[in-house]
Amino acid sequence: MHTKVDSILSSAEALRYPYESHPGHDQVVELAPGVLWARLKLPFRLNHVNIYLLADGDGWAMIDSGFGNEESIAAWTTLFEGPLQGVRISRLIVTHSHPDHVGLAGWVTERFNCPLYMSQVEYLQSVYHQNRGTEERRNAQRKFFLRHGMDENLAEQLLSRGQDYLKRVSILPPSYRRISHGEEIVIGERRFKVITGGGHALDQVMLYCADDKLFLSADQVLSKISPNVSVWAVEPEQNSLGEYLFSLASLTTTLPYDVMVLPGHGVPFYGLKTRIKQLADHHEERCRLIAEACREVPQTSKDLVPVVFHKHTLDPHQMGFAAGELIAHVNYMLVEGRLTAREEGGVLQFRTT
Repeated sequence: MHTKVDSILSSAEALRYPYESHPGHDQVVELAPGVLWARLKLPFRLNHVNIYLLADGDGWAMIDSGFGNEESIAAWTTLFEGPLQGVRISRLIVTHSHPDHVGLAGWVTERFNCPLYMSQVEYLQSVYHQNRGTEERRNAQRKFFLRHGMDENLAEQLLSRGQDYLKRVSILPPSYRRISHGEEIVIGERRFKVITGGGHALDQVMLYCADDKLFLSADQVLSKISPNVSVWAVEPEQNSLGEYLFSLASLTTTLPYDVMVLPGHGVPFYGLKTRIKQLADHHEERCRLIAEACREVPQTSKDLVPVVFHKHTLDPHQMGFAAGELIAHVNYMLVEGRLTAREEGGVLQFRTT
């Protein structure tokens, strides 16, 4: 178990990364007394997820569980036979329903006979993901992609390989304990305020300990990349980007600048408010690109994907996220009155107002 003491004072202006490297596959890093950091591999471009353990009496509360595959189980086995030998997991707190966070919830809770804590919406969303593979659901998703200008071939790719990661979840426990925005939970000797926010997920859980200035931001505020903010067929007119930007603005006004942020991906950092501004500016730049592309000639969402994601070569997995995120920006701009929409031949086209 490795320990590093941070001696760098944070400032409101600067982003600071006190940990120069991340834990190896057989390592755990102590970030503060009673706060451990592990990292598990993921089988796609975003190649890792962070897991945090918080001292909880004679056990440890685990924050997120990792992807639901055999490689993640093997990684946990290595840790529990190595630096975490003898550790008892007292409870599992899952921040949101994406498989890299909830994927092994069933495995963890069964192995340690511990309760699962989630927000109600995220638990029910996880159950939905586990039962979304019906033909009726697939047809709804296909129509959604076609309406946004994707052709039949691309739609089929997105429905197969592009959506496969949603299946990587162990069977969830049949019951859970609900945590809600604004409540406080005690973990060991620390008291955490529960903060939830939309955009990346519907009701993602974040935890803030004011006494120790610790903020577990899940995927809402990441250290060096922008979390995916998408719209999907189940709620085709959702303003997920508007929800996300609202959440960021709320965090700016409610949290101090000098918290240590423990994100779901990347590395711990200081400079929360600076990072939030970078994320908001990033999405505004994408909106600017969309507005410019739609100024003279109406465009479909498919037309606009390469406008926004011109630096990337997208496989079906990444194309699914890119399309969902592009539609999120379009929906936000429609709500804001920056775009208008018309439907022609069953396909939506957008033009700058």
